Amino acid sequence: MMEKQEKTESERSERERQDMRAERGSNGKEAEQAALEHVRQETLENTEQGTTAHHRTAGTAGIAATVIGGCLWGFSGACGQYLFDVEGVTARWLVPCRLLCAGFLMLAYFIFKEKKQAFRIWKKRHDGADVVIYGVLGLMLCQFTYFYTIELSNAGTATVIQYLAPVIIMVLMCMLEKRTPKAMELISLVLAVFGVFLIATHGNIRQMALSKEALVTGLISACTVVLYNVQPRRLLAYYPSPYLLAWGMAVGGLVLAAVFRPWEYQYTMSPSLIGAFLAIVILGTVVAFSLYMHGVKLIGPAKASLYACVEPIAATLLSALWLHEPFAPIDFLGFAMIIATILILGYSDLKKTEKAGEAEGSRG
Repeated sequence: MMEKQEKTESERSERERQDMRAERGSNGKEAEQAALEHVRQETLENTEQGTTAHHRTAGTAGIAATVIGGCLWGFSGACGQYLFDVEGVTARWLVPCRLLCAGFLMLAYFIFKEKKQAFRIWKKRHDGADVVIYGVLGLMLCQFTYFYTIELSNAGTATVIQYLAPVIIMVLMCMLEKRTPKAMELISLVLAVFGVFLIATHGNIRQMALSKEALVTGLISACTVVLYNVQPRRLLAYYPSPYLLAWGMAVGGLVLAAVFRPWEYQYTMSPSLIGAFLAIVILGTVVAFSLYMHGVKLIGPAKASLYACVEPIAATLLSALWLHEPFAPIDFLGFAMIIATILILGYSDLKKTEKAGEAEGSRG
């Protein structure tokens, strides 16, 4: 009987030891799982922080690129005014030379990079016809009317009037969709009309502060911006925008050169004239467009278009501070009204884009 009791106690002790080992093993597995979960959480947090930091850095870089690009566009307009007012050149000489130099400079890059593929757009008749329309009716008319308006007035006024293009697009969309403007669109339209009225008349309807010719060419410039943005949409599905810009400028420059024959103009090629011209071609065209497109890539077209509104501000400030262009206080009020319309319409587009992205994300 004593032997049975000892055997029972021995079995009980063995079971207790096994239970203890099992418990320790279970605790060990739990500890190991807890450690792995901790590492996973830390890795996830670090990844999220890294992603957030990357997005923040990319956003800052995109904003900087867009703002600098817009400022360079404004600087280009001011350089144009300098050439007209100080060096005595005309838009009939400047614009074809600018289009040809910038266009062929960009084409040289594509030919060096892509060799024969740089000419691929001409292999399809329809694409070739579209790029001719884009170059002549879009780029050529847009650039000539813009710089001719500067010649007739100043860089700030010409740039601000050209920025009426989004308002024109909004009106056209309302007509095509057969609807009345929404509240914010109507506010933008009223601001735009009053802004142009103040710039053109200084509030006195019986007297024009801006020449009728400058007002007409400025409004034509805004209309051609609409065509410049809408016409190449089909081509943009097959070709990158810098490539289209290069061919469009080259084609537009050739046509405008045939019309105005800039080689017949005799100017003294002073260092200041050459410097201002190169600034328009390189900084105001190639660099500005490249920076803007880089900004679009990083922050999207809706945000980029908002930050690019710095262009008329830069052009106006440079006209006033560098070229001593006299502006009346009512001019700045008109400028502010037009810039406000762009910000309102751009902000509305940005909200639409964000809502569309959220809806797409919820479906996914």
